[in-house]
Amino acid sequence: MPAHRLDDRIALAAALVVPFLVALALVPFRMDLSATNEALILVVAVVAIAAAGSRVPGALAAISAAAWFDFFLTVPYQRFTITDRDDVETAVLLLIVGLIVSQLTVRVRRLELALVTDGGHLSRLQETARLAEGAGSPEDVVEHVRQELIDLLRLRDCRFEYGSLIGRLPRLERDGSLWLRRGSRIAQFTDWPDGETELRVVGGGHYYGRFLLDPLPGLLPDEQARLVAVALAAQAGAALDTAGLSR
Repeated sequence: MPAHRLDDRIALAAALVVPFLVALALVPFRMDLSATNEALILVVAVVAIAAAGSRVPGALAAISAAAWFDFFLTVPYQRFTITDRDDVETAVLLLIVGLIVSQLTVRVRRLELALVTDGGHLSRLQETARLAEGAGSPEDVVEHVRQELIDLLRLRDCRFEYGSLIGRLPRLERDGSLWLRRGSRIAQFTDWPDGETELRVVGGGHYYGRFLLDPLPGLLPDEQARLVAVALAAQAGAALDTAGLSR
């Protein structure tokens, strides 16, 4: 089972169970705490789930929190019925605030992840550019890019093949898409295909070789990672072209 599927299931289970457990833990204190304070504690639980999951678990946690607030913490107890108008308003506000805060939490987490990811991609490109502009040989640049591709695309392995184009392999294109062309037929992939995938290396309009990617089974990396991989291959091609190697 892919890791992201397992994480989704855990987050969904937590969205149902955690608000229940928090509301249950508040039962001994429901005569001492105000309904507002109880609702705020449940909102904290919703935020914790949203921070670890996606939008759906966050929304489900907000609904679960409102339901268990009604069941355990409002009169009549142990029934999904509320007789007090203030408790009704508190339950509705708990649901609304929980939904809003959970979605905002997920968005902030995604923005933070995007910033970290963008910084990592930029660092890869800058490091490769420094190596290409320094005293390193083009072979050093090719080897550096090979290792970066393994990490970036989460590959099992990767090798560089100079100059030859033997066989028709799925190709990672300059726009980040993955295609296999056989005559007039073109197949596009969303998962890694079986076997190797080629990423061609061109510099100064000359073809120098290709990286042969050996991926783990599963979904393709996100588009941004694939575009960075193409840019890294272009840097390898520029280094080979600057060195004046023949095609």
